[in-house]
Amino acid sequence: MRQADISRDTLETRIRVKLDLDGTGVSRLDTGIGFFDHMLDQIARHGAFDLEVEAKGDLHIDGHHTVEDVGIAIGQAFARAVGDKKGLTRYGHAYVPLDEALSRVVVDLSGRPGLVLEADFTAGSIGGLDTQLVYEFFQGFVNHALVTLHADNLRGRNAHHQCETLFKAFGRALRMAVTPDPRLADTIPSTKGSL
Repeated sequence: MRQADISRDTLETRIRVKLDLDGTGVSRLDTGIGFFDHMLDQIARHGAFDLEVEAKGDLHIDGHHTVEDVGIAIGQAFARAVGDKKGLTRYGHAYVPLDEALSRVVVDLSGRPGLVLEADFTAGSIGGLDTQLVYEFFQGFVNHALVTLHADNLRGRNAHHQCETLFKAFGRALRMAVTPDPRLADTIPSTKGSL
């Protein structure tokens, strides 16, 4: 069962995440930031994951703590759901276009957190989401999922499209990486013998 249920409670946020890597792309999302919910839905839909996120944060200050902590909680859920990674493909990549925008995401379930994100958004906010927080979400995720992630918005004029292509490609790349490889069976996909 590649599932996880995570709760994260701090003085700034209260978050609950449920994740099923073998779902059908169904999501139930309530972070208080509509556009962020829309982006999380892209991960679920294009990753074919079932994802529930309920977050109550200090949005009267700004969205930073909520977005970052949701990234952390989803990362923790992901790490728990993939387990020891035996028999998984390990690497995943995707290119996703949306009209004039195009993004590429490459992921490695390496056991080592690393993030390279290149995205020159054409707007400072999209529907209540500060575009600087896209980096904070992915940083929180990689630090706690223990994955290496390279995400690049290659082109785009519309910030909504730029952001959406990143999240769709992220979902697709994760989907590929967690797909079982029947030739590996019970083998860890590393010459080290562990990830």
